[in-house]
Amino acid sequence: MDRMERLVRTWMATGKVEEVENTVSEVLNGDGALLPLIKALGEYLTSEEDDQRRKGVEFLSLVLEKYPQEKLNRQSVKTLVTFFRGKLDDTETIIPALQGLVSLSAASNLTSQDAVEISQSLFQYVKMKALVQSHRFKVFTILDTLIARQREALKGMGKTFVAGYINLAEGEKDPRNLMLAFAIARVLLIEFDVSSHVEDLFNITFCYFPITFRPPPDDPYGITSEDLKKTLRSALTASPAFGPFAIPLFIEKLTAGSPTTKRDTLQTLDEALPIYGASLARTHARKLWNSLKLEIFQPTDSETESEALKTTQVLIQTIYGSSSQTALGPEPGSEAIEGLAKDACEECIRILKEPEKSQAKPATKVICAFMSTTPSVSKYTLSQAVPHFIRLFLNPDEASNRGPTLRLLADVIVAARDSSLLDPEVLPTQGEVALSPFKDEVLGVFTVGLKTPTTRKHALDGLKGLVTTRGLLSDEELGFIVHNVNEVLTEDGNEDEDVREAILDLFGFISSTTARHISQTTLPLLFSSLPDQAPDRSAEAERLKYWRTLAFLKRLCLQADLFEMLVVRLSTKLDLICSPDSPPSGADATSLEPTAAYAHSILRTLADAIAVKVEKGDVDVPKYIDRLLPRLFHLHLYGALSGTEGYNVAADPRLVTVTSQIVTLIVQVQPPSRQETFVASLFAAYFSEDVKRISDGQPKLPEDTKFTPFTSDAPLAQKTLVVLFSAAIIALHKEIALPVPDESGLLDSILHWSIDNAASQAQRESLLNAVASVVNKRPDGLGSFLSEKLPALWTSQGMDPLLPAEKRRKVIAAWSHITRALLVRGHALFASFTDKLFELFEDTEISWDAARALGSIVATDKILTKRNHAVVKMLHAQKFFNLVLPRIVEGAKLSGNAPRQNAYLVALTTLIKSMPRSAYTHELPTLMPLLLRGLDLPDADIRANVIDTFLAASDASSPESKENAVISEHATSLVSTMLKNAMVNEMPSARLRIAALRYLALLPSLVRYDVLHAQKAVVIRDLAKVLDDPKKAVRKEAVEARTNWFKFTG
Repeated sequence: MDRMERLVRTWMATGKVEEVENTVSEVLNGDGALLPLIKALGEYLTSEEDDQRRKGVEFLSLVLEKYPQEKLNRQSVKTLVTFFRGKLDDTETIIPALQGLVSLSAASNLTSQDAVEISQSLFQYVKMKALVQSHRFKVFTILDTLIARQREALKGMGKTFVAGYINLAEGEKDPRNLMLAFAIARVLLIEFDVSSHVEDLFNITFCYFPITFRPPPDDPYGITSEDLKKTLRSALTASPAFGPFAIPLFIEKLTAGSPTTKRDTLQTLDEALPIYGASLARTHARKLWNSLKLEIFQPTDSETESEALKTTQVLIQTIYGSSSQTALGPEPGSEAIEGLAKDACEECIRILKEPEKSQAKPATKVICAFMSTTPSVSKYTLSQAVPHFIRLFLNPDEASNRGPTLRLLADVIVAARDSSLLDPEVLPTQGEVALSPFKDEVLGVFTVGLKTPTTRKHALDGLKGLVTTRGLLSDEELGFIVHNVNEVLTEDGNEDEDVREAILDLFGFISSTTARHISQTTLPLLFSSLPDQAPDRSAEAERLKYWRTLAFLKRLCLQADLFEMLVVRLSTKLDLICSPDSPPSGADATSLEPTAAYAHSILRTLADAIAVKVEKGDVDVPKYIDRLLPRLFHLHLYGALSGTEGYNVAADPRLVTVTSQIVTLIVQVQPPSRQETFVASLFAAYFSEDVKRISDGQPKLPEDTKFTPFTSDAPLAQKTLVVLFSAAIIALHKEIALPVPDESGLLDSILHWSIDNAASQAQRESLLNAVASVVNKRPDGLGSFLSEKLPALWTSQGMDPLLPAEKRRKVIAAWSHITRALLVRGHALFASFTDKLFELFEDTEISWDAARALGSIVATDKILTKRNHAVVKMLHAQKFFNLVLPRIVEGAKLSGNAPRQNAYLVALTTLIKSMPRSAYTHELPTLMPLLLRGLDLPDADIRANVIDTFLAASDASSPESKENAVISEHATSLVSTMLKNAMVNEMPSARLRIAALRYLALLPSLVRYDVLHAQKAVVIRDLAKVLDDPKKAVRKEAVEARTNWFKFTG
């Protein structure tokens, strides 16, 4: 017995895949011919025993499946084709024979004659209803491959092939097979002569419309309902021959179908109508329009309405798009519009005679849809709609309807602007713009509409549509619009919020394209309306007015020239209101509060505008390191050095904080070379008393007072300005060295100053951010600081239990900032720095502070960011979670030391708030008991953090998920704990009460009724008490939660 026979016999006995692979290798190691295999299989291929014969053919087909197709010569292919065809009429061998033909159909040496013979055999012997899905799939695969590779030969079979395919495909139901069947049908309709079988093909294809298939959960084949819809749609839209059969049925589906069926039908019509052709579309136009009209004027939902409007556009394009037209269509009146477009337009115009009625809006939507159909229809529609609205507006009898009229006209103008008929890359001339003939009348109508509050918003929308229409308005007309809108701006009174937004949108566009009109007319009006002194505390109307003015300026002045004007005018205004001559003598903080609020609003306007410009990447921002920062530094330095007793507006910490944001934004966009010179000036001012290098302005800074903010006895006003110093440091590039001989010594002194001498949390926090920023960017030059000075500080002040707790808390805060800086850049020291915080968990006086600091190390950080040029390593947060979470969980589980356990719980609740849901969901079974214990801690913020974690970990969309199974285990205790935390007499924190109520509202969607039903009565009763909570936000959540529990049933 040779090796080939042994392989065959072994497979017959075992059926193992390895034997097939070994057989292929044996054939290839020989001369590559299949003859030895055929001989070895001989007794099986011709056996009278059904099972032996089936196995023989199956083994041959399996070998062929793995055999390289290029190795099959012409004679082998012909012989094998003949063999497998002969096995199709044998019920025992048809299945492996089909598998063999699947492989052969893709062979390069398969001839057209072979393809014809295979097809004939399939049509003659294969009975699809007798086969299971996987075997029918093989039939479709064979035919699909033959059509792809031997199409001309099959086309030569004529009606025989089409009829044979129809018999095979009829009645197929499996989605996997239908994907192939629809694709084959499309090819037949496009490339084969199907004239004698159109209706048969239509019947076996349209019977699947609409697709209602829903894939089972975890479907391994990945076939979606949308996949089937697209392939069926491609078959139904393959040939105009389907049109006469399909259109009536589509209309029927639109009339009687569900919303989903209607949308599917409409989407199919969008593709089908252009294929079926203009003639058929005209024949069925009225019936189609009647069905579409119903979905537009009486929509079941907005999505279906939108689809119906789109189909209406396609219908009009199909009917009117075939006639020869220029790119812009015929001149008005040169070609009369007849048929559906005219009828539908006239029907809509009749409805629009009553613009206040509910049907007017959908009628306008139809008019707007016509704008993007064909040039001729678009022009005709405009010629009917726009004059109608103008007449309606000017009619004295319709004065009460001017608001709705302008609203609908504005919609039409916007639709005409957004028409897709013109090339977006080419600026049209005025004559090419469809709105040109009506421009003057429309502009006049909208201008009149500006004068009345009830029509103002719609007039502004319409004006924006005109302004944003390319090539429509001249420069003078833009100026006319700006002038008229300026008159609205100058009116006193409480302007509607929507009107203000509309003006901002309009002016925002004009300022981005033609800034001259805004800068010459609008901005002077706005700037002149800003008072030179802050309104009195009781002058609410004046204060509201300058707030609105600044809001306008912030949005309008983003273009480079306008922003420069904003900076000049607002910085001058700041100098004026913060001038030492402005406040009356002896004024205190309370009396000067309105002035501080006004100055704060101005600085906030500048900061917000700069932030938007930085986000957009505007190239003009860097120059303001010379044009704005020196003036702001001068403003605050003068306030700090002026020597006036009592309160000084310019030294107010709230103003300095906003200026610090401006400093950071401007410094961060500087190139390294400019940053280097700026930081040199900064250090000269803060450490060498040379303030002139960073300030510029009037009046002159006092020379008799030294600027020494980092001395221990510095005045409070000077200490406040360390925030500006830090703001610049955090924005430096990593290659910028601090201009001092010893960076480690500088950081050490700044750190000690922040702990010992900082007069406020803002000062301390800003300096810690600056130190952390330098550590993150330049650790290599800070060896002594990281390895000697910091450990010494920790040992002497952080670990010493004899020191005041408050001072130790400041050391902990400093330590956590530096640990974060090391972690973010992936420095090796971060782990040992983290360990130091764990050591304090034994110290009951500050253990919670250390725990909070540890948990917040990976909290969202706005300082150590790429924008501030920090070194940020990917997955640093995940690395931290993996390091500390197991340790925290283990520590929280240890018994025998309750204070230490509580410290670990505090760390856990703080840390988990910073973790993404995916990082801890798999740990929920372990974490849930610990988090529930965290709800017993006396700190309201900790409890709120825990509940926020529960909310984030919940998955209401999948009640049977593993996460929700964990929640079900603790459902009873969760309910009682949430109720306790929702009561105002138990918990004064509104944030915690709201969080507890939100989770209570969510629980019915997470836990089965049989688990929670015993709690229902208690929850509803106790929530009734919460309805009297003094906070409105709490009462709102209580109503939501109680409603959910009322609806909670088995």
